[in-house]
Amino acid sequence: MIIKELKKPNGDTFLIAERAEDNAYIHARWMGIQTLETVKEGGAFYVNMLKEKPCARLLNNHKELIGPWDVANDWITKEWTPLVMQLGLKYMSQVLAPGIYGQMSFHQLHQQIGDQFEIKMFDEEKPALEWLLQTGK
Repeated sequence: MIIKELKKPNGDTFLIAERAEDNAYIHARWMGIQTLETVKEGGAFYVNMLKEKPCARLLNNHKELIGPWDVANDWITKEWTPLVMQLGLKYMSQVLAPGIYGQMSFHQLHQQIGDQFEIKMFDEEKPALEWLLQTGK
């Protein structure tokens, strides 16, 4: 795995991005409280990963995320989603945050982006990864 950690100015890690060695998927582990700035920075990092080497699958893990992040939904819908689709993203397995606010933020986003690419939601990482690795086969 190739791993990159992104940190806030105070030193707190907010995203760990990993690419599977065989490029089968990219795993984005979001943690702590997110802001529009951290979501944009993490989203831009993911875009650069796709530009460097396209990958059709994203495991987007919110298990360690705290609170809402819906302030970023418009940006994700209007800018990030079309860009990652052009770069080859086709499947996303979403591990939901344990808290209701993080879950509500994702459900709102899911309604906005609809079925532009295939998204399935999970409570745990293992089934999310299993589903993701079966996609497109």
